[in-house]
Amino acid sequence: MDALLAEIRSCRACAAHLPLGPRLIVQASTSARLLIVGQAPSMTVHTTGVPWNDKSGDRLRRWLSIDREVFYDATRIATMPMGYCYPGRSRSGDLPPRRECALLWHERLLAQMTHIELTLLIGQYAQRHFLGQAGKGGVTETVEAFAEYAPRFIPLPHPSPRNTGWFKHHPWFERDVLPVLRERVRGALMPAATSR
Repeated sequence: MDALLAEIRSCRACAAHLPLGPRLIVQASTSARLLIVGQAPSMTVHTTGVPWNDKSGDRLRRWLSIDREVFYDATRIATMPMGYCYPGRSRSGDLPPRRECALLWHERLLAQMTHIELTLLIGQYAQRHFLGQAGKGGVTETVEAFAEYAPRFIPLPHPSPRNTGWFKHHPWFERDVLPVLRERVRGALMPAATSR
């Protein structure tokens, strides 16, 4: 795993397309039990080099009901965005994640993370990639049907402050999805029972 992570972090496949240059943000280990698949690092995350180290990450940790110490424990939680580098800005926010990362790295990384019990699919790009035809055509419909993807996946909206309106218009998310999410995350992070 260490060799693979070093190879990933040295990737320059998209360098010509990245306004701030390559800085691949990923957290993984062979023992991780929870996998979080997001979109791409924000400019803040690019600057710090720490995954989900921004307001979106603060909201995500509140959703999961875990603190930063647990969140950044790579032996327990892996974070793998669809695009590993900050993609740049558009008029409406950040550009979509670059496609090269998933093609180059996802399969190899997932092959070494054999203890993953739960994968959180955050936003449309992760949901399309991992759910394919099983997705419901949009983030709202897919998240609303979250129970259909158990026990392997839980689809989530992006926790970005830009989505505040979505959260206000869909109170069922906090009421119905978050309690299940927290319970499933607790179950995934608990150490396996040892036999006596």
